[in-house]
Amino acid sequence: MAITEPVLVLGMSPGSLDLPAEGKDALSRATIIAGGRRLLNSLPEDAAPKAERLTISAPLDKVVRKLRSAAESGGRVVVLADGDPLFFGIGNMLGRELGRENISVTPALSTLQLAAARLGIPWERTVSVSLHGRNDFTPLFAALVRADTIAVFTDEQNDPAAVARAMLERGADGFTMTVLERLGTRGESVRRIPLEDTWGMGFDPLNIVFLEREYPPEIPLRLGIPDHYYFHQRGLITKLPVRSTGLALLAVTPGSTVWDLGAGCGSVAIEASHLVVEGHVVAVERDRTRAAMIRENQRRMGAWLVEVVNDALPKCLDRLPDPDRVFIGGGLGGESNKETDLLKAVAERLRPGGRVVAHCILLDTLHRTKAFFMERGWLFGVTQLQANEADKLAGDMRFKAANPVFVLWAEKP
Repeated sequence: MAITEPVLVLGMSPGSLDLPAEGKDALSRATIIAGGRRLLNSLPEDAAPKAERLTISAPLDKVVRKLRSAAESGGRVVVLADGDPLFFGIGNMLGRELGRENISVTPALSTLQLAAARLGIPWERTVSVSLHGRNDFTPLFAALVRADTIAVFTDEQNDPAAVARAMLERGADGFTMTVLERLGTRGESVRRIPLEDTWGMGFDPLNIVFLEREYPPEIPLRLGIPDHYYFHQRGLITKLPVRSTGLALLAVTPGSTVWDLGAGCGSVAIEASHLVVEGHVVAVERDRTRAAMIRENQRRMGAWLVEVVNDALPKCLDRLPDPDRVFIGGGLGGESNKETDLLKAVAERLRPGGRVVAHCILLDTLHRTKAFFMERGWLFGVTQLQANEADKLAGDMRFKAANPVFVLWAEKP
């Protein structure tokens, strides 16, 4: 059956939950009103005397089915939302499930607009992040990389203290935090709080966090960062020419989940994070000293999206998200690595259409890696890269050869 009268998605003013004039008329004619418990409780009993009240809670598919059934039966359906229903609100989901042509949205002032007004911050370049119902802070770290002002929508688990703790654990301390609570009510509070002072603090559940950058990273995050900018142990860095080739063959996309295995000083993971906007980058390094170097390089370059895992391969891979791209800079060559199941573990976890790039120095490593992908029928290729770098000699210049590297890429069917 078709929906003859669009479902009205009605925004209520943040905090006060005031209704627009047209909303009051719509409620008086409604046969069913849906919304969160707080929104429904804010309505006077006489606002919709004939309407059934439906509390929106998980699982949402059950709620959507009931709303669809009511609308297809000719009922007048109103869905209440806080602020702008199409800004981290239920409007997007209803448009997707019911069809955009079957909803009519009346927005109110959004919480973001109200918070920005309180702080006097222009919000057209503010990056917004929602942590509602999430068990990780990846969207927050991605925003910290590319934005100077970030608005964070929290929930009871991911509250301002949890946000501050996640930032401090990753070394992202170059931001100020302002917590705005109960906006639009008499109990409204605006507090600027140092990140470290949030430990043990309580916050009203109705809050939004604004983060403002105090100073930029020491080294701008980009592709082609010179080798000498990285803290690294002698010889344990994927040098710039080889790093650039490897990243190009890896074909990282904005939503990729990237593993950098045997990460050394983290140069590949750090520069891959410049290409990833909404994904996840993990640098795995078993040596504690080198893992510490990755974290320091991350801090200096503001590569907050990189998660550093200090553990041995391949046992630590079980707790990582399935990858779209895998770079293997270490862990394949030498006698101690011949019997590991690293390639097998990577092949099993890599998503279909995903890519592996491995840098091989030893011929035996190249042959074993090539044979592994040939046996599985994967599309693959090998590039031998030999770079020469300028070096001073006798008042003039010579070119000094770096070790040749075999760069192998393979794509999972």
